[in-house]
Amino acid sequence: MIDGVLGGPVDQEYLLQARQMQAMSFAVHIPLVCFGIAFPAMVVFLEGLWLRTGDPIYKALAKRWSRAMLILFAIGVVTGTILSFEMGLLWPEFMATFGEVFGLAFGIEGFSFFMEAIFIAIYVYGWDRLPPRVHIAVGAPVILAGFTGSFMVIAVNGWMNQPTGFRVENGEVVDVEPLTALFNSNLWHELAHMYLAGFLVAGFVVASVYAYGWLRGRRDRRHRIGLVVALSFAALVAPAQLLVGDWAARTVAERQPVKLAAFEGLEETTKGAPFELPGGIEIPDALSLLAFHDPNATVEGLNTVPEDDQPPTEIVKLSFRTMVAIGSGLAALGVWFIWVWWRHGRLPGTPWFHRALVAAGPLAVVALISGWVTTEVGRQPWVVYEVMRTEDAVTGASGIPVGFAALALVYASLAAIAYVMLRRLGRAPFEVER
Repeated sequence: MIDGVLGGPVDQEYLLQARQMQAMSFAVHIPLVCFGIAFPAMVVFLEGLWLRTGDPIYKALAKRWSRAMLILFAIGVVTGTILSFEMGLLWPEFMATFGEVFGLAFGIEGFSFFMEAIFIAIYVYGWDRLPPRVHIAVGAPVILAGFTGSFMVIAVNGWMNQPTGFRVENGEVVDVEPLTALFNSNLWHELAHMYLAGFLVAGFVVASVYAYGWLRGRRDRRHRIGLVVALSFAALVAPAQLLVGDWAARTVAERQPVKLAAFEGLEETTKGAPFELPGGIEIPDALSLLAFHDPNATVEGLNTVPEDDQPPTEIVKLSFRTMVAIGSGLAALGVWFIWVWWRHGRLPGTPWFHRALVAAGPLAVVALISGWVTTEVGRQPWVVYEVMRTEDAVTGASGIPVGFAALALVYASLAAIAYVMLRRLGRAPFEVER
């Protein structure tokens, strides 16, 4: 039960910079989370193909991918640590007020991180040192730890969008139920949406690298296997993501109607609300049909809340449409691949398919970040929905612009390090054991 709004005004002239600083960290870290979710499963899948067939190319490719997995994990450790510090430094009122509510989730996330670090090290350095079946078994905890760690973070985000598991009494948080907060009903669609996004992003990014090589004439069996395996993961989840996205949108329509109104820029509450296509073309009743599966349903508009409680509509609308447009295109690309492979047992032969794949990797990352902008900015002005405003959670400390600039330099350095290491790995001789 929630019967009050927490927090008080903080004299902070750098609220916008604090939000932008946090957003920059999320934009850097979230693609790495996708690789933490999906890449271990892709590597272990390749190793399983080697154990089943005895083909040494599968093993050689799995070993190379595992080294890339280690590099990305190391970079993710740094960015994740920065995010953890930012939560306390930039939003002290939020952490102090609700730490007891979601502390369990962050504790499990920290334990999962250490487990993942231990088993990634054993997996990468255990090639040819462990028996093959023991080695592939070591990959299972890596996959599991990647799942549980990100599960906890997604659970906290779901709770921020639908706070539960506590009461507010006399300005204090009481009757805390950590498990109720952890397993909030908003968790499940966010969890499914993010996990499919993880495989979609990791699959299309890896496939785009191999597609680029394919267009440059590197059409050996190694490139073909790398392309097909990565693309298969992405292609299978991309159409499913559209269905989960529909589930997520309908949940938002039910529980956060103002956010849905921001998605579509709907100013007035409307029965049989239309859906606006790019160019200002409206499809009558389509928004009501999409949101409630009823063309005559009433969709609440932004006018249902005061202007101060409305999210910034333009950026939310743009990010939502960017996510949907790219996601639909990626699903179509995945269906194209599956259809040709099922009918002919090969990749599509046209160069346009591979050109589209090269673009699909970066576009998948854009769709991912757009999705997070949609859900996070769409919740504004609340850091905890209808309980604590973002402006009441922010730090009152000065020096935010200096920290912003320093952090940008750190991320630029990390990007350069990752580029150099991955490029060096890509140029290393491909050693196939015979």
